[in-house]
Amino acid sequence: MGAGDVSKRILLGRKLRSSQLGETLLPKRIALPVFASDALSSVAYAPDEVFIMLSLAGVSAYSFSWKIGLAVALVMAVVIASYRQTVHAYPSGGGDYEVATVNLGKTAGTTVASALLVDYVLTVAVSISSGAQYAASAIPALQGHEATAASVAVVLLMAINLRGIRESGGFFAVPTYAFMVAILGMCAYGFLRMMLGDLPEVESAELLIKPEPGLEEPLTTLGLLLLLARAFSSGCAALTGVEAISNGVPAFKRPKSKNAATTLLLLGMIAITMMVSVIVLARQMGIRYVDPHDLDRLTYGDGTPVGGDYEQHAVIAQIARAVFSDFSPGFYLVVTVTGVILVLAANTAFNGFPVLGSILAQDGFAPRALGSRGDRLAYSNGIVFLAAMAIALILAFDAETTKLIQLYIVGVFVSFNLSQLGMIRHWTRHLATEKDPAVRRKMARSRVINTIGLAMTAVVLVIILITKFLAGAWITILAMIGFFLLMRGIRTHYDQVAEELAADEDDKLMPTRVHAIVLVSKLHKPTLRALAFAKATRPNILEGIYVAADPAATNRLLDEWDERRMDVPLKVLHSPYRELIRPVVEYATEIRRANPRGVVAVYIPEYVVGRWWEQLLHNQTALRLKGRLLFTPGVMVISVPYQLRSSRIAQERELRDDFRVRPGDLRRGQVDKRDDGQVPR
Repeated sequence: MGAGDVSKRILLGRKLRSSQLGETLLPKRIALPVFASDALSSVAYAPDEVFIMLSLAGVSAYSFSWKIGLAVALVMAVVIASYRQTVHAYPSGGGDYEVATVNLGKTAGTTVASALLVDYVLTVAVSISSGAQYAASAIPALQGHEATAASVAVVLLMAINLRGIRESGGFFAVPTYAFMVAILGMCAYGFLRMMLGDLPEVESAELLIKPEPGLEEPLTTLGLLLLLARAFSSGCAALTGVEAISNGVPAFKRPKSKNAATTLLLLGMIAITMMVSVIVLARQMGIRYVDPHDLDRLTYGDGTPVGGDYEQHAVIAQIARAVFSDFSPGFYLVVTVTGVILVLAANTAFNGFPVLGSILAQDGFAPRALGSRGDRLAYSNGIVFLAAMAIALILAFDAETTKLIQLYIVGVFVSFNLSQLGMIRHWTRHLATEKDPAVRRKMARSRVINTIGLAMTAVVLVIILITKFLAGAWITILAMIGFFLLMRGIRTHYDQVAEELAADEDDKLMPTRVHAIVLVSKLHKPTLRALAFAKATRPNILEGIYVAADPAATNRLLDEWDERRMDVPLKVLHSPYRELIRPVVEYATEIRRANPRGVVAVYIPEYVVGRWWEQLLHNQTALRLKGRLLFTPGVMVISVPYQLRSSRIAQERELRDDFRVRPGDLRRGQVDKRDDGQVPR
């Protein structure tokens, strides 16, 4: 095994056979942290965004915070109920894309796919950037280097996911469950202290908030509605990641649909409880929270601004410090697991994006490489592509969450709407043919759920577009349009290639003759083997071709050719400018032009080496020549390999790797146990 193979095995683990795919399926206890980390992590920033929007009108607007929290919770509950219908109706893993494609057509399906692809990239960028901001606040050395730290985190997350979904799920399970326990425990303890009349205030409770210029006076009804709409749209960031389970149904253990629906229900109950509890506690504890770039609006009681050196901690951090005022380990636990879950939240996208990419590749809307599984049965190309896109976005926005968050959730609500509309048409189509009254009642109930979901998500999408379009949502829309056009272009290309490659009667015609030429550099074993192979194919014409750039070397070759009495004529192509490739290409082109119905077969001797650095020392001219000849119509390029001694090294290495008994092979029945040892099957 070479150094590259060893490094790959250390990073990714041993290869898995295709038959081992069942071993990578997830039980519910692992699937929950794998697919729910994004939705759960929104508890760390969705309440912050709600309070930031409400702070524009001053502290008085905070009285609406719990109502907005309930409104977001209601939308989440309806969306989760809708997606429970989806995972039962479409368990193949296509999710919103499949629903829209089957029921609304390819244009709607491609629109959903473009929205989801953008949302997955933004999920990684926002989550990792938010985690980097948390880390920078705790580690001063990282301040000013958040984008670099976030990029490194994306690379590490990519490497973990390349090891396979089950291994990455096991890795993420502990911190995700720790986050659930920490936040729910903090909220429960806070409500207990509130019932006992012992609930403390947060560190910012004594501060005042100056309203934004123009909002100092009491708001009109329209102004208040616009403010609440902005706060509501920001809070709806909590819904991102809900759709990931519908795209990941194939990753669940059987019964897949039932397990996926149960996981969705658990996700909804936990996320809603955590988000509403955090918002209510923050309001009761007197939170004062503004945009981190607008700290001048925070003042002390005497009206003095807090100053630029004031450090505004996140809402959860302030709640944890106050609630656990008598138990500091509780505070550190909450802050630590919150920072970790913000990084791990990106794992939801690393599981959803590759699966969606593989389905798009099967349908011809994405490069087919995205549909290939890697050594660990993960869609490796999709994972790497997502990481590259996320890093580019992080570097472009310097890992600033407040900028990235404005691009967020537009795409996911576009997919929500088209998915709900597609499910309504799905139930309507089935109701037209179903005769069983019990089944019809169940279908009618599901259609009502999806109709309510469509109504709510449509309202939310309109609100998001109105309130966030100029704040950055227009960038997301442009990105969606770009992905849409790119996917349609890829599909058009694949369709054109398929049409061009379709066989017809003319393809059965034999060429009138075959003119074979063997490239000669020296009269040695590779050349003799190429000549022998060319003879065995029985072409109509066979000749050797030598490009003469050095008269002395040319004369030596001609003398040796005559001495050996070669029965193949040798043609010398003179090259006054010492070019090796152009004369061969021009000669082959002339032969083809003289006989358009004939074929020119070019035989190229090549060395087969066993070490990577040896490849740099050999075959370079042959590679360039093949690259030119492949674009020449009517010219066939045949490589004739000659194995050097070093090639045995690679062959022996492959044999050792193939026949090595690995840990667990006997248990899986992949080796035969015999008296003389264990032998791979």
